[in-house]
Amino acid sequence: MQASDNTPRARARLYAASALVRAGRLAEGIAALSALDADAEAVAGFGDAERAQMLATTIDCRLARGDLAEAMALGDGLVPYLEMEGLAGAFAHHAKGELASALGDPELAVQHFEAAGQCLVDHQTGAHPITLEALPWRASAALAMVRVGRRREAVALAVAHHADASRGGSAYARAQALRTLATADAGDQRVHLLREARAALRGGSADRLSAQIDTDLAGLLLLENSGPANLEALALLRNAEEYAGHQELWPLQGRVRRLLDRLGEAPQRVQSEALATLTSSERRVANLASLGLTNRQIAAELVVSVKAVEWHLSHTYRKLGINSRTRLAALLGASV
Repeated sequence: MQASDNTPRARARLYAASALVRAGRLAEGIAALSALDADAEAVAGFGDAERAQMLATTIDCRLARGDLAEAMALGDGLVPYLEMEGLAGAFAHHAKGELASALGDPELAVQHFEAAGQCLVDHQTGAHPITLEALPWRASAALAMVRVGRRREAVALAVAHHADASRGGSAYARAQALRTLATADAGDQRVHLLREARAALRGGSADRLSAQIDTDLAGLLLLENSGPANLEALALLRNAEEYAGHQELWPLQGRVRRLLDRLGEAPQRVQSEALATLTSSERRVANLASLGLTNRQIAAELVVSVKAVEWHLSHTYRKLGINSRTRLAALLGASV
């Protein structure tokens, strides 16, 4: 049968797309996932695990880019897999946990992450090198637990995840585990752990995780409030800002720029890729706002409601990783 003949090749395409996403090459990963999803013949032989993985990876990409509404819509497709055991259930619950975290419900996120872990334990794949990267349920649960004040449990999970990653994980898995430890543990080793995580990734291909670690480290360095620490933080943030802008990861970009603002540093001008994400309506509103017009004046100029102006501006701010008209004018200038 043609579908079964194509299945190994289609599975390889899925794994390659997932690897691109983990490496931080989200633009390429999204393109590869979209092409695979459009090839009905290629995915006809996929089982539940592959279908759940493809959906979960796509949701991860959308969340990383701040496309929450699209991620939520895709999340509806996970429902049939939530009652399944093994990898299908694990991918579905892990993606649901990430969605819950993005929606500000860490308690629900913990429940889903723990359910993902139970699926992996039942399937006896919890410490497999691939699942440590693609389904880091302990790390994800630990981060969510920190948000609800369950730090002792978070540390226990982070330690267990680090132990698994140290025994048989890749450099990516070890760095992720060290980052989780640094977040869960409120002790004085956090900077050291993040530096160790950076060292683990040196020379590898994990740009997204590297940018996240750099941003975490910069935030801790800013607490030292010293000249050398601030200079190091600025260098780390500039690197993360450039990467996040290139890959259009607006939530990460926004976090980076909030830290830059604490340093009193202006954000870099937005690259053409970022400007291209603005709709024509958003660009018109942004142009007028950058010139100093109020929301009411913009509404009168464009013959729309003030609420519509507010809606367009909020989307523009999210896409560009900023939160004020001053930043908008500094970023866009004459480019809009």
